[in-house]
Amino acid sequence: VQLQASGGGLVQAGGCLRLSCAASGYPFSTYTLGWFRQAPGKEREFVAFIHWSGGATRYADSVKGRFTISRDNAKNTLYLQMKSLKPEDTAVYYCAATSTIGLFTKSEAYDVWGQGTEVTVSS
Repeated sequence: VQLQASGGGLVQAGGCLRLSCAASGYPFSTYTLGWFRQAPGKEREFVAFIHWSGGATRYADSVKGRFTISRDNAKNTLYLQMKSLKPEDTAVYYCAATSTIGLFTKSEAYDVWGQGTEVTVSS
């Protein structure tokens, strides 16, 4: 069971990025998937999740209306489309997966994590 995040980079404030998370080794469609981020010197925080059924999503207030989480079960890939980026979005972004029921806004609910991809937003 592995997750591989990619797509991070340096972008100016107001710009866009799309993060991807490729999964292998397990039945992707049965997992709830999430994105978390950790800024330097701060705790890891919830960004968004998408339920295994694909119909339910939730976002942190700080990214609502700017970020969109989606999944392509045929490609075993999770996405995070980010627009109107702000300097405070600068962080390492992690994708995560869980097959159990839990509070999906909490990192403790997830048992599989990707390695992280760094996003830097310049002002």
